[in-house]
Amino acid sequence: MGTTTIRVDAETHARLQELSRESGTTLIETVREAAEALGRRRFAQQVAAELAGLRRDAAAWAEYLAEAEATSVPDGLG
Repeated sequence: MGTTTIRVDAETHARLQELSRESGTTLIETVREAAEALGRRRFAQQVAAELAGLRRDAAAWAEYLAEAEATSVPDGLG
């Protein structure tokens, strides 16, 4: 895997270095982890926004819940 240079302000660079030291990882690993975390957070926000939209429409929400129930897989814990 190749590398490239990115520009960040001094404060962000210092924070990334601090996070790297705290976790015992390289700066590259820390930046990769931060990018992955941001991607997960944005995905979760998108899902939450879509669910909120469904909740505003009673018929769509009922359809979603019915589909979720019909496709759920028992976990065997109940």
